[in-house]
Amino acid sequence: MKIRLIAAATLLLPICAVTAATPAPVQDLGTGVVGSDSDRIARLERIIKARQQAEIDMQQRLDALQQEVLDLRGSTEQQNYQINQMLQRQRQLYEEIGKLSSQQTSTPAPVANNTPQPVSSGVSLSETDSYQHAVDLVLKERQYDAAIPAFKDFISQYPNSGFADNANYWLGQLLYNKGDYAQAKTAFENVVNNFKASGKRADSLVKLGLIAEKSNDKAAAKSRYQQVVNEYANSAAASIAKQQLAAIKP
Repeated sequence: MKIRLIAAATLLLPICAVTAATPAPVQDLGTGVVGSDSDRIARLERIIKARQQAEIDMQQRLDALQQEVLDLRGSTEQQNYQINQMLQRQRQLYEEIGKLSSQQTSTPAPVANNTPQPVSSGVSLSETDSYQHAVDLVLKERQYDAAIPAFKDFISQYPNSGFADNANYWLGQLLYNKGDYAQAKTAFENVVNNFKASGKRADSLVKLGLIAEKSNDKAAAKSRYQQVVNEYANSAAASIAKQQLAAIKP
């Protein structure tokens, strides 16, 4: 029995010696992955690049979504405008019919005076046509650069128009997309300060917050976003403002 044990021990000694002589592999205790320092650095660089690409892709998707929202809002605005224009012309037609009826029951007048005259309804056809032209340059023809002076001309010629708030917002949006933040700020501030009841006021406040962020004025950005949350608590603009507030780092 002792002879067998001695023989077995003799056979195991070389194996143990080889095992002891073989160096243990380098292992990253944090990740459990075997590799050298250069491997770990390369792996970290790949992770950072992947995250950067993911952020770029996310920003591109956000920009695309913003453009889609702009197009949808423009389409809705155009439809509302067309409905209002039809109602306006319908009222004009009814008034003209009423005028003709009253003329038929009265003493006949000279032929030259029997021609019905258009009745003013507060918004002239030249005014609506001018606004529609500017909107069409954006929504139909996609001529954004040409739309900027068109909206400026409309605002200059009809500063008290019922479309003035929308025109200023469109102008601000076009300038913002072009990167002209100074003029865009002026247009959005015009909506905020001069059209308190406008449906574009909350969105204009959000845009002013975004412009402040791009100018590295965090205090002004927070103030604008908070104003939206306070004054338009249940609106879509307030939801965007809350997200922007949460994203601003102290």
